[in-house]
Amino acid sequence: MNWKGVFPAVTTKFHADGSLDMDLFFKNLDFQLESGVNGIILGGTLGESSVLSQEEKITLTGETVKYINGRVPVILNIAEGATQDALFWAKKAEELGASGLMILPPMRYAADAREVVTYFKTVANSTQLPIMIYNNPVDYKTLVTIDMFAELAECENIQAIKESTRDISNVTRMINRFGDRYALLCGVDTLALEELLMGAVGWVAGLVCAFPKETVTIFNLVQEGKIEEAREIYRWFLPLLELDIHPKLVQYIKLAEQHCGIGSEHVRAPRLTLIGEERERIEAIIATGLAKRPKL
Repeated sequence: MNWKGVFPAVTTKFHADGSLDMDLFFKNLDFQLESGVNGIILGGTLGESSVLSQEEKITLTGETVKYINGRVPVILNIAEGATQDALFWAKKAEELGASGLMILPPMRYAADAREVVTYFKTVANSTQLPIMIYNNPVDYKTLVTIDMFAELAECENIQAIKESTRDISNVTRMINRFGDRYALLCGVDTLALEELLMGAVGWVAGLVCAFPKETVTIFNLVQEGKIEEAREIYRWFLPLLELDIHPKLVQYIKLAEQHCGIGSEHVRAPRLTLIGEERERIEAIIATGLAKRPKL
């Protein structure tokens, strides 16, 4: 498993009646692949995993693996409240042909450090799949500390970290402590360029769902040492990237996908599509971005 590059946390596409829209989903996947992404992440926050049935998650994963057909890795996110449920999805991911897992700490319970480490180790020891730990204390209230990662280092298949602490210096702390033991991927769109410059090797991206070419271009320019060129695109991109750090990121990013012609704004309740002043404000940000979209 190569954790380097751009990994879109893709949205799940729905018809107006709420059913899965696999045709539109595959259309978006085509744009991601044509733009040069390095992997696909299913069932994250943007994927509205919490409102998908077990059968739908299985369908989405299985059909994506078949459609991708080995072109890039397919990563399944695990965000469960019970260890037994996490174990179920780790096993199911292997059966369905996924290439790896992204795992959050236990949901709906404020686990302490011993419980979180035990949870991660239990899942890791149950599977051969490579794992990325999603460290997002801002949104999910559990910080996976550097000392906890030291304990997790004994699990060889825990290989990567989605770094979403919002603290850029944490990239340097992790490298100082562990060297290249863990692949660090930025998980916050508005900090991506900064973390890539400080040593992150990947970007788990959100606005890539609507703007895959720009996202991949920024990453590639950094790898080539063309920092000023990357910075110029990033400055254009930032107002759009800020849509990723709001509680309504799903609605915002889906609306951006719709305006770009590679998605729809349909969401599942309790989420509702945007209306009124909020909709006008977000559409204005998207329209401005599209009007000033750089030529790559």
